[in-house]
Amino acid sequence: MEGRLDFNESRSILSTLDEYRAAVAELATRAVRSLSIYTPDLEPQLYDQDCFLEPMKRLVLARRHARLRVLISDPARVAREGNRFMQMARRLTSYIDLRNVSPEYRGNPCSFIVADDKAIAYRQQCSRWDGVVEFNDVGVVRRHLAYFDEVWAESQIQPELRATAIDF
Repeated sequence: MEGRLDFNESRSILSTLDEYRAAVAELATRAVRSLSIYTPDLEPQLYDQDCFLEPMKRLVLARRHARLRVLISDPARVAREGNRFMQMARRLTSYIDLRNVSPEYRGNPCSFIVADDKAIAYRQQCSRWDGVVEFNDVGVVRRHLAYFDEVWAESQIQPELRATAIDF
C-alpha cells in the first residue's frame, strides 16, 4: 500500500495495484512539463482515478505548454468502454494527444508512464502489477522516452480515440 512506499527514494519496487496506482499518481503530481503514457487500453484502474486525473488536469490547465502524449495499443476497448480520462482528453485536445500504436509495435507487452524526462513507472508485463518506479535514473527514462518517440512517430491518430462520450 501507499504507506510502504518511500517516494523519497530514487527507486521503489512495486508489486500491487495500489502501489502502482500510487506511483502513477505521484508521477502525475511531480510532472512540470509533460507526461508520456504507453498503455494497452488506458488502464482504468490507473488512469480513470481521481488520484491521477486531478494532478493531470492541474498540469495541463496551469501550464500553457504542458503536454500529455498517450500511446494506446487497444483503442477499440477504450472507445467501447470509455473512461473519464478519455472524456477529459476530448475537452483538452490542445494539451492531450492520443495515438493508436502502430501494428508493428503492438507485440510489446509493457506499460509505462514518464514524467518530464526525469521519472518513470514501468511494468514489463501490462497484465501484472509488478513494476518499478524510478525518480532519478535519467538513463532508464531516456531509453523509454526514445522508444516512446519511435513508436509515436510511426503511430497514427485514430478516429475511435476521438469518439463522443458522456461528460464527467
